[in-house]
Amino acid sequence: MDNASDKIQDTVFTTYYHSPVGLLKISGTEHFISEVSFFDKTQKPASKTKNMPQLVIQCIEQLIQYFQGERRVFELPIHQPGSEFQQEVWSELMTIPFGKTISYLELARRIGDLKATRAVANANGKNNVAIIVPCHRVIGSNRELVGYGGGLWRKKWLLEHEAKVAHGVQTLF
Repeated sequence: MDNASDKIQDTVFTTYYHSPVGLLKISGTEHFISEVSFFDKTQKPASKTKNMPQLVIQCIEQLIQYFQGERRVFELPIHQPGSEFQQEVWSELMTIPFGKTISYLELARRIGDLKATRAVANANGKNNVAIIVPCHRVIGSNRELVGYGGGLWRKKWLLEHEAKVAHGVQTLF
């Protein structure tokens, strides 16, 4: 049986952060981050920050550190609904080091099924926690930028940002 305090703890809060790659929508509870997505609407919805959980504030702080080149690994609990296969793919994405890329084929190999390239690409595209679950680090087997829900220009920006911070490289693509 639910009580009022359980419902308050499970309340999802949403706020927005103006990042170098555009407006980010950030959602979470007191216990986990559930969404970091690109918000391309011309007018952002109003959001109250007075009662924002500390975890959502920490998420914004860690994103700021990431964009300033001061953070390579996020330390936030994440929860997003998905199938067992999607969860496996998203978990594997978290193992791709900052400043590195892998192909969709390599991602399929890492989860144990070379024939699952399209399926891992689809699961990658269903990731709702952009940047933190680094789906942008997956590229085509030919080293080309392919498929990114936030737009290829953002994928390119994120990869070049990470390469510059990690290796001093100015451009990748």
